[in-house]
Amino acid sequence: MPVMQISRKIDYALRAVIHLARRDDRRPSSVAEIALQEGVPKKFLEKIIQDLIHHGLVRSTRGAQGGYTLARAPEMITFKNVIEAIEGPVSINVCVGENGDGHECAKFPNCGMLWVWKEAQRRMMDLFASTTLADVRARSLDVSQVAEAGATAPGEYSPRSSV
Repeated sequence: MPVMQISRKIDYALRAVIHLARRDDRRPSSVAEIALQEGVPKKFLEKIIQDLIHHGLVRSTRGAQGGYTLARAPEMITFKNVIEAIEGPVSINVCVGENGDGHECAKFPNCGMLWVWKEAQRRMMDLFASTTLADVRARSLDVSQVAEAGATAPGEYSPRSSV
């Protein structure tokens, strides 16, 4: 089944910063460590980390105990920050891109779908702008605790639960 999806580069960047956000000890992580634990190709991750450093989201520490840490608190870094650091502004369709004026589309302004694309863009960007690394860290901790207990998190489907 075809799906709309984000690029591998964005996926890998998000995995890397979430990995850094999960570090309770705030010790720097090496590219090799992140790549291994997150299932990301090391060479590709090296380039992604450089983009994240350039945009002020990740910091590099040199030396034997060096590596990478978040440059800001996890509460201060959103999915939107990471996505735009990697690929710039994103849009669900050309008609709702950065300008949002739709002039890239031959059907504009008579497109019957324009309102759908605009609403989808608004909702997607609202979610990306309001979701922080701290939110993801907290939720992943909740899910792992629930999994350890053998229960289902609130709102999740479980084959054992009755509907």
